[in-house]
Amino acid sequence: MKRKVILLRDASSLPTAEHASLVPQLPGSDEFPADLFATPLLDTRGRPLRDLRISVTDRCNFRCSYCMPKEVFDDQHHFLPHASLLSFEEITRTAAVFVRLGVRKLRLTGGEPLLRRQVEQLIDQLSALRTPEGAPVDIALTTNGSILARKAQALRAAGLRRVTVSLDALDDAIFQRMNDVGFPVTEVLAGIDAALAAGLAPVKLNMVVKRGTNDHEIVPMARYMRDRYGDQVRLRFIEFMDVGATNGWRMDEVVPSAEVRARLQAHWPLQPLQDGPAGETAQRWRYADGRGEVGFISSVTHAFCGDCNRMRLSTEGRLFTCLFGSQGHDLRDLIRGGAADDALARRIRHIWRTRDDRYSELRGTQQAPSAATPRVEMHYIGG
Repeated sequence: MKRKVILLRDASSLPTAEHASLVPQLPGSDEFPADLFATPLLDTRGRPLRDLRISVTDRCNFRCSYCMPKEVFDDQHHFLPHASLLSFEEITRTAAVFVRLGVRKLRLTGGEPLLRRQVEQLIDQLSALRTPEGAPVDIALTTNGSILARKAQALRAAGLRRVTVSLDALDDAIFQRMNDVGFPVTEVLAGIDAALAAGLAPVKLNMVVKRGTNDHEIVPMARYMRDRYGDQVRLRFIEFMDVGATNGWRMDEVVPSAEVRARLQAHWPLQPLQDGPAGETAQRWRYADGRGEVGFISSVTHAFCGDCNRMRLSTEGRLFTCLFGSQGHDLRDLIRGGAADDALARRIRHIWRTRDDRYSELRGTQQAPSAATPRVEMHYIGG
């Protein structure tokens, strides 16, 4: 039996009452400051809004079990029609409002964002954005690497500065089994080489670790990346997370970051690096011999909700305040309804100011949402 999937539906197709329930009720204008864009924007836990992750498509050409298992997302699965997706101009306009409200990082995600036709045109538009101080916005992209070899030069020319590639195994049989479409590891490695050649260095490389599936690839992956690339590729190990409702998450398949680090240290001494800016998800360590660094993203065993500063914009214009969320907030009704930027800003401010998300901190406690509570799937809103 298929598990429940929260679909991002075209809100215009919903019954009036259901559509209205997706739109947050805004308070009177007296709650908002006279200058919407100059007053610091904090949520209920004092966290600022700094990072916007933009999903440009709900489609992906991989069927990784921890994200988009084939038995659920099969040939009969209905993806969003193109008309429901925000256009590049709509995304850019929305991003510009977020930048005026304090966002300094934009990350394009999916699905697989390189499947969105001419996505480099969107990057070109976003690269023209400037903060109120006149600084360029940090623009990054996360990809499975399958199309990166063909796209890297165009992406860099359009203004992309950073890229993150997902690769869960070096062993081709294991990798093909995990992506579940028979895609070879050599083509992802070719994408990494192309990204470096295009000037997208250093490349971040994400490896989701599942016990009994690919945890024996931890050391081989680290050895290959440090020996071949040094500090040009920064490998990050991600604990298998209970995102969405379809990936069959079990705690006994989680390999804690502390265990991953211990396995690495048995081969190469590691030294902790100073914490990065607030909101960074990875704990960074460097090889003592100077051959680069590794990172550990530990949402399960070392929650980082306390300084989470990320908002997520779905491909059809709904905002999510947490990767583990179930309820998005519709912006597209305003974007396509002729609303002014101030109206968008008021909607965004209200959503962020009432935000109280801290799922990873509550996981396993009595305060945590029930396991039966539906959650949006990761490929709809990016990792």
